[in-house]
Amino acid sequence: MANWKLKDLRDERRRTFLKMCTVASAAVGIERSRLLNFLSDEGGSGLAEAAGATYGRSLLVPSPNGVYAWFQELWPMADLAFKACADTPVTGLGNLGSTSTYLYTSQRNFGTAATYRGTFTPGKGQPMPSLPGGVKGWAGGDRPFFYGPDAPCFDHANGIPKYPVTALMSGKDETHTEFPTSALALSGSSTLQAALASLGASGSSSIVPALGIDPVKYGRAPGAPDVATVPSAAGMIDLFNSAASQFTLAGKFEQEMFETYFKAVIGLRKSSSRSTWAPQLAVTKNAARIIGLNFASQLTPTSDDLSSFGLQEMLTNAVGDSAFMTLGQRNGIEAFGRVLIVVAKAFALGLSKTAIVALSPGSTGEQTFTDPHVTFNDALTLMQGRNTTKYLGKAIDGFYKYLATQVDPESPTEMLDKNTVFVAYGDTPHTPLRGSGWADATPNACNWTYVMDPKGNIKNGWFGQCYPIKVNGMNGIGYDPITGDDNSGKTSDQMSSFSSTAAVFAVAKGDKNKTAEYGTSANSIPGLINSK
Repeated sequence: MANWKLKDLRDERRRTFLKMCTVASAAVGIERSRLLNFLSDEGGSGLAEAAGATYGRSLLVPSPNGVYAWFQELWPMADLAFKACADTPVTGLGNLGSTSTYLYTSQRNFGTAATYRGTFTPGKGQPMPSLPGGVKGWAGGDRPFFYGPDAPCFDHANGIPKYPVTALMSGKDETHTEFPTSALALSGSSTLQAALASLGASGSSSIVPALGIDPVKYGRAPGAPDVATVPSAAGMIDLFNSAASQFTLAGKFEQEMFETYFKAVIGLRKSSSRSTWAPQLAVTKNAARIIGLNFASQLTPTSDDLSSFGLQEMLTNAVGDSAFMTLGQRNGIEAFGRVLIVVAKAFALGLSKTAIVALSPGSTGEQTFTDPHVTFNDALTLMQGRNTTKYLGKAIDGFYKYLATQVDPESPTEMLDKNTVFVAYGDTPHTPLRGSGWADATPNACNWTYVMDPKGNIKNGWFGQCYPIKVNGMNGIGYDPITGDDNSGKTSDQMSSFSSTAAVFAVAKGDKNKTAEYGTSANSIPGLINSK
């Protein structure tokens, strides 16, 4: 029989109660589907439906101060990487020939001609070219793209992406900027980060809708929640403990309601009737009246997590071997990977929906990881660079593999990976046209954003590119949002609102009406999206 007190819950009290239930069930490891069934029985189907949310999650990776360059090694410019692997001379690059800034080529002494160098897709309707040695072909892409040999979420054995990636020319070169913003321009009312956080918070029962690693420059959007920031993965765990306390120590009515339903919810745990669980049950029932719940055990990275995210292998190989990776590279990837582990667990527990996690920016004076100018200088730095790229890819891959094992707490018929969109952007990707000194300045001040949308609401591949030979007097060119084709009359900065709208459309799960609430209609980008 439904409880009339719960049926009468409205507005803020209903939202607070649902967050309490999320906290309680997550703290003791109760499946979300069991919680929803319980809420339906106690408060009616309306309460259970309110505990879910319509829109997806997002992992945003701002990459300031030059560190964004590493993503270019995972997903390089398609035309440049293909020519570099083919050892095709390119006019305009002087004695650098076709090398560009791609680590995995014969010019960079990478393996033999048969060594796997990546996978190329020519784009829909285009013939598959004769592939260079070590390069595989995938015919399923919408636009030309190149996946490096360490690209995450990719079946490298067969040359097929698990989740295809979209690269959108967007923003401009903002070299050595701690808070790159040009690629985030969405509309006069919204920035991309805030809009994605707003989507995540819409209808959600998470206790920390948006979280970030300091420092974060957030922006604004209708309905955007406050972003909670912390300095590290450990700080993120403390944040959730504090947030749980805030809700369990709410007003007297909420305290009494939470105590009553915490005891009921905890009974849903399969092991609650076992004698071994009895002491813990007694403690937690009493503690629920006066203190918050501790999430340290659920969120702290385990040895298995460190292994599956590639960190244990990296640390084992790197300790005492500076030739494997520099200390800056090792520390940067480890910090990033540990944060991804905590974020993945928080998403799985239903505690958060949007994470803004910088790729450990560090000091601009550090030139092996934060601003990696020396990467192509000699055999040692090339090897260190490839290992850095490898473990960056492994960390992101581990994040999605973990989510693929977890039921989405707000959509119990789906796995969590399918509803989590990845977005990366930065101040400068470093120029893709030369490796020596790997200069910050990009041709025509171009920049771009990477989006990985597991549900494929947006088309994949490069929209715009940076070509080795000038097109209409430009190397870095934009695209036509109507057709998706290259447009040599547009700069990447002129593409920002269209590219950001595509990312919003992905997190909105293809909802055009919701996308339009942030100031730019999805109808303006038919060349970028897959309409339903």
